[in-house]
Amino acid sequence: MIRRELWFGLSFMALIVIAATVMLLRVETITNGHLGLLMLTLVVVAIMLGFPTAFTLMGMGMIFTWFAYDRNTTHTLDLMVQAAYKTMANDVLIAVPLFVFMGYLVERANLIETLFKSLHLALARLPGALAVATLVTCTVFATATGIVGAVVTLMGLLALPAMLRAGYSIPLAAGSITAGGCLGILIPPSVLLIVYGATAGVSVVQLYAGAFFPGVMLASLYVAYVILVAKLKPDWAPPLSAADRAVKLPAQTQRLTADAGRHAFAGLIGALKGRRNADVSTGFLLRQLFIVLLPGVLFALLAYTSYRAVTTVAAVEQYEIQEIGSARGGAGEAASSGVQEPPAESEGGLQEPASQGQGGLAEPPGAGAVQEPPGAETKAAPAGGAVKSEAAAAPEEATTRPAPTWWWVCFAVFGAIVALFYLFLSFARLEIFKMLLASFFPLMILILAVLGSIVLGLATPTEAAAMGALGGFLLAAAYRRLTLGVLKESVFLTAKTSAMVCWLFVGSAIFSAAFALLGGQQLVEEWVLGMNLTKIQFLVLSQVIIFILGWPLEWTEIIVIFMPIFIPLLDNFGVDPLFFGLLVALNLQTAFLSPPVAMAAFYLKGVSPPHVTLNQIFLGMLPFMGIQVLAILLLYMWPQIGLWLPQLLYK
Repeated sequence: MIRRELWFGLSFMALIVIAATVMLLRVETITNGHLGLLMLTLVVVAIMLGFPTAFTLMGMGMIFTWFAYDRNTTHTLDLMVQAAYKTMANDVLIAVPLFVFMGYLVERANLIETLFKSLHLALARLPGALAVATLVTCTVFATATGIVGAVVTLMGLLALPAMLRAGYSIPLAAGSITAGGCLGILIPPSVLLIVYGATAGVSVVQLYAGAFFPGVMLASLYVAYVILVAKLKPDWAPPLSAADRAVKLPAQTQRLTADAGRHAFAGLIGALKGRRNADVSTGFLLRQLFIVLLPGVLFALLAYTSYRAVTTVAAVEQYEIQEIGSARGGAGEAASSGVQEPPAESEGGLQEPASQGQGGLAEPPGAGAVQEPPGAETKAAPAGGAVKSEAAAAPEEATTRPAPTWWWVCFAVFGAIVALFYLFLSFARLEIFKMLLASFFPLMILILAVLGSIVLGLATPTEAAAMGALGGFLLAAAYRRLTLGVLKESVFLTAKTSAMVCWLFVGSAIFSAAFALLGGQQLVEEWVLGMNLTKIQFLVLSQVIIFILGWPLEWTEIIVIFMPIFIPLLDNFGVDPLFFGLLVALNLQTAFLSPPVAMAAFYLKGVSPPHVTLNQIFLGMLPFMGIQVLAILLLYMWPQIGLWLPQLLYK
């Protein structure tokens, strides 16, 4: 296998070098723009040979900048300093170490084992339950951490042996783990979206809002594929046995009943009466009842507060309308206006003494300079009273409005889920729910708090990342995993990852500046525009190029090297950079799944049993790569999948 990978890599590099050579030989005069394309070619080949990406970008950028400046070392060094300073002054990058720190702390809280066990018991009735539980666990954990290597490695240690013991197909098990583990680079809070936003100048907040539904759609397609395969090929994903689905009841619950399938709510209520709870403490029963009633209480509170929020009209809007209306009123119509009365008084005070011809001090009172405004107020009282009564009546009529359709749909869906929860709540399912409370819901609360504060505009990505890091710190402490060694390791890994990202940005800035200085960007733009492509053709061409680049390169290299080339072309074809970023984020899932540089496969191979080969892992990843292509097509055909939420929140 190593020889095949080596031959593939060498062949790919040879094709790149041959294409660059043919291009240079066909032109009559080699310009600086052609030198820029040569620099791009050499960078890709050097990265494929294993040179560090960041320093390769910086080195190539400096060498070719020196040629572009006619070997002027001073100008070359000035460009390097300016590019590095511009990158380090980017405030968006502050969120990177904070999100990474949150991910490492959550990873070390060791929730993944309990999460996987509770989910596979909760989903035991579904076909392919273990693979589905693996995908859901990977999705939740990848969203909380965003660290692909950590998620794939942990799930390889935890889920792969369980699926192999259950008789699952090795390719299906490997594909589920690798595909699910890579979702962290797409679903917010994602470092990839921060890097793209900083590179393309797109709002990270809008990227987070836009990537939410495409990420959920991709995860749902994965789950649907696994269920379909388990239905069509039961020998690839055998159903769980009764022993694997069995849930052990606590000792005090066993004193109440030996039947795990008995309805929990009725059993607990019955145990509170008479002698049935003689062997079980009342405190235990009340605690269990509190847990049982918790979903219903939370649903009622959320339904009530959300209904009040969507049906109440803000009073501030009424005051603004009333104030604008009073400002538009005439001077004679609303004499009580504080803005209009002083001119009336001043005009009366200046004109009436002249008409009366009496003392300047006596005439104004006699002429009504002081008395006329009360008279005017008396005359205008009905009108003023009418305005006040209308203003008083308007809020009463407009304080509420009908709830929108989407609220009723959500209310019906969640209400049905809660009703089904209580309808089928046995003692066994109560134990599964308690396991989910201890593993699934803390992570979901942390994720929703971070994403909700960003998407709703309550905090910037940097502020939300800081709160997420604090949440990860508290979560690790709550599960008694926060030790000095864990904290030191998390800080060290965060510094290492953040340094890599920052150096990549510095190298990308120097490379992009050199590429633009040589005229490579202009040459690429002229070449693309000379092809007379339509918008659809341009999007297809760009996504195919990114898909192919995902074979030899990682997503970081594709973002920092090739996005500065694609982004300036978007205006010429009327493509929204936000929408383009969502397509790229979906497409870059292939960077971890496409051989030969499929890092997720190597992460899994490192922890898998010896009989699991790399070929089997690659074979299992191919259907999920096809699903990624399908997700890209769905997003292109229905852009509102990604654009609806940003347009709703930030229109």
